Amino acid sequence: MSVPKAPVASTNEEKRAMSSILHAARAFRAVAEREWIRFFNQTGRLLSAVVRPGFWLFVFAAGFQNVLGVSIQPPYANYIEYQVYVIPGLVGIVLLFQGMQSSLSMVYDREMGVMRLLLTAPLPRWYLLLCKLMAGVFLAVGQAYAFLIVAAVFDIQVPWSGWLSVLPTMVLAGLMLGSLGLVFSVHIRQLENFAGMMNFVIFPMFFLSSALYPLWKLRESGADLIYWLAVANPFSHAVELMRFAFYGQFEWRAAIIVAVSAAVFFAIAAYGYDPQRGAFRSALRG
Repeated sequence: MSVPKAPVASTNEEKRAMSSILHAARAFRAVAEREWIRFFNQTGRLLSAVVRPGFWLFVFAAGFQNVLGVSIQPPYANYIEYQVYVIPGLVGIVLLFQGMQSSLSMVYDREMGVMRLLLTAPLPRWYLLLCKLMAGVFLAVGQAYAFLIVAAVFDIQVPWSGWLSVLPTMVLAGLMLGSLGLVFSVHIRQLENFAGMMNFVIFPMFFLSSALYPLWKLRESGADLIYWLAVANPFSHAVELMRFAFYGQFEWRAAIIVAVSAAVFFAIAAYGYDPQRGAFRSALRG
C-alpha cells in the first residue's frame, strides 16, 4: 500500500514561511548585535546609567528621607524608607534615558548614512524599527538590573522575589519609552538638538510623575494642576506598574495605559519612518 505524498505547493509554502522566519531572525540579530557592540564600546554609557540614578538615590533621597515621609499605601504593607520608595522611579529613569539614547543613535545613523542600508533590507519598515526597539529594551533592562545590584550592595533593596516579577513590567515600560524615543527621532534632525529634548521631555516626564513622591501628596498640598499633569503622564503609570510588580502585585490600570501608550507611540514612529514620508524619505534625499 503506497503512502500518499504531501502536496508540492504546501511543502513549498512551508519552506517559504520557514525561510521568512529565519530571515527575520537574522535581521534582528544583525540590528541587535550592532546596537550592543556600540554600547559595549562606549563603557561610559553603562557607568552613567548606574551613576545617574545612584546620585539621586544616595544624595537626593538621603537628604529628603526625614522630610518626605511615605505612609502605608499599596503596594506597601508597612512603613518604608524613602530610599526604597524611589527605587521604581529611578529604574524608570534608567529606562527613559536608554529609550532617548536609542533615538539619538537613530539621528546619528541618519547623519552618517547608515539609514540607507536599512532601506535595502527586504523587510517591512515597522519590523526593522521593532528590532531596533527590542535591542534597546534589552540594553535598558540590563542597565536597570545593574542599578538594582548597586542599590542592594548598599543595603537598599526591594524583595528578592521582586527582581523576577518586575522583569515583564520593565520590558513593557521599556517598549513604551523606547517607542516614544523613536517618535522624537523622526523630528530631530541634528545631534545637537538632543540637549533640548532632555530639558523639555526627559526632565519634565521625570519630575511630573510619581517617581520621587506619591501623587496623593500633590493633591494634599493643593497642587491640583501638577497632580493632573502627573496623572496624564504615561511615565507615572510605568513607574507604578513596576512599583507594584516589585512586591508581586499587578496594577491592571497602569498596565493597560502603558501598553496602549506603547502601541500608539510605535504606530506614530512607524508612520514617520514610512518610505513615502518622514525620516526615511529624508534619508533617501540625503
